[in-house]
Amino acid sequence: MKRHSLKYITITALIAGGLTSCTKKLDLLPTNDVTASQVYSTPEGYKQAFAKVYGAFALTGNKGPAGDDGTKDIQGIDEGTSDFFRLYWCAEELPTDEAVVGWGDVGLPDFHNMSWSSSNTFLTGLYYRCMYQITLANDFIRQSSDANLSSRGIKGTDADKVHQYVAEARFLRAYQYSILMDLFAAPPFVTENDPLGGPLPKQISRKDLFAYIESELKAIDAGLVDARGNEYGRADKAAAWALLARIYLNAEVYTGTAHYPDAVTYSKKVIDAGYSLVTDYTKLMRADNNLNKNEFILTINYDGLHTQSYGGATFMTHAPVGGSMPSAEFGIAGGWAGLRTTKAFVNLFPGGASSADKRAQFYTDGQNIDINTISTFTDGYAISKFKDVKIDGGAPQSLDYADMDLPIFRLAEQYLIYAEATTRGGGGDAALALSYVNKLRARAYQSATTGQLTALTTDLLLDERGRELYWEGFRRTDLIRYKKFVEDTYLWPFKGGSKDGKGVESFRTVYPLPSADVTANPNLKQNTGY
Repeated sequence: MKRHSLKYITITALIAGGLTSCTKKLDLLPTNDVTASQVYSTPEGYKQAFAKVYGAFALTGNKGPAGDDGTKDIQGIDEGTSDFFRLYWCAEELPTDEAVVGWGDVGLPDFHNMSWSSSNTFLTGLYYRCMYQITLANDFIRQSSDANLSSRGIKGTDADKVHQYVAEARFLRAYQYSILMDLFAAPPFVTENDPLGGPLPKQISRKDLFAYIESELKAIDAGLVDARGNEYGRADKAAAWALLARIYLNAEVYTGTAHYPDAVTYSKKVIDAGYSLVTDYTKLMRADNNLNKNEFILTINYDGLHTQSYGGATFMTHAPVGGSMPSAEFGIAGGWAGLRTTKAFVNLFPGGASSADKRAQFYTDGQNIDINTISTFTDGYAISKFKDVKIDGGAPQSLDYADMDLPIFRLAEQYLIYAEATTRGGGGDAALALSYVNKLRARAYQSATTGQLTALTTDLLLDERGRELYWEGFRRTDLIRYKKFVEDTYLWPFKGGSKDGKGVESFRTVYPLPSADVTANPNLKQNTGY
């Protein structure tokens, strides 16, 4: 059994419910019978509260996995759907060429139809999930001030540990704000410095939020553990550098000003920190992939016995399995027959599903490459990348809930950031950039010569990002950066609700703020087009 220490800490009723409206409660923890002075009275209490800041990435409530008895984190959405990665995945993958889903839940078909509104349940759930996790981080940071530590008699090495926790909580908050910046552009903004019960949150512009995230990540560098020096699943300096590299790559979208030299600098810092690629790409997403920590920079940790939910790794292993796919081979009791991919994505691989590129993990038996009806699981090739079996083929702890961890950052992305930023004029070493991409391709083709490139172009790198990072939560952001998301210059089946695909309105590069929040908070201005 794999052990991630923070997973097993019980948060005794610290959080009893979720946010109903972030504008009213963004700076407030949900109320219950346990007070902050009780929770934070001891070093162990701080550790338990800190565990919740991390745990909210993998868990959906204090009880789970799909209860509706007031113990779930986010109200107004089915708990089983409210997991962070599941909601984020839907927002990043379903509107693209990489994925379709056959389920007809209200609001879900809106993604590939590109017809979502400000009342879309899944977008609202994601927005509140991000806000909820920011709220947890804010409260922990607020409770960890020097004055509070002193008043509670927490000093010496215990205080030093709390200071380290604070740096990590600030990172997790910056990460969640980066998600809001990317998807919703201009969210409400609150930090630990905003008074409890104070005025409704002010809105922050996308450009100002970028500057805040950048400054926070640089400010906490000294307080974070050195790269590869923290517990598996916890943030260190490399995680902060990886996030900086990611936002710098997309900075022109966020701010109107490119930051490619910075993307080169920070991706190189990660690359030089001692990480290495896993030898076999097909073993990246497995039940015991915590063994892949040499490539993984930061992960969301799941455990089939201790972090049971219907999101995250459980979603990624169950939702893509249906038709004639043998459930046992995927380490599950049965599939949910929902997720597939489009022909456009299959065609990114030379030779399609039969490509010599081992990253082409498609299940084709009984599946049609063409999608005639989205609700029919056998229309569209299935993806077999995520299997909750061990690297050596052994069984997981549970057939119902996954053990697999999901990477937030891994080395391969940093290779591709360096390569793209260099190719876009960021000042990196072009030969080194090419070598990084060829390392990925050598792994993909299991050959030092087959599939090797002699030069890079930006379009080639977009395709390479698709082949390497698919279904990991990147595609929407990548297509927007390349101006291929809403435009009619690149089409895929059912883009915009058309069987052959069509361009859509330009405002759909940004998601709407939830209508409930805009109504409740006069400080918020809705995004254009909604």
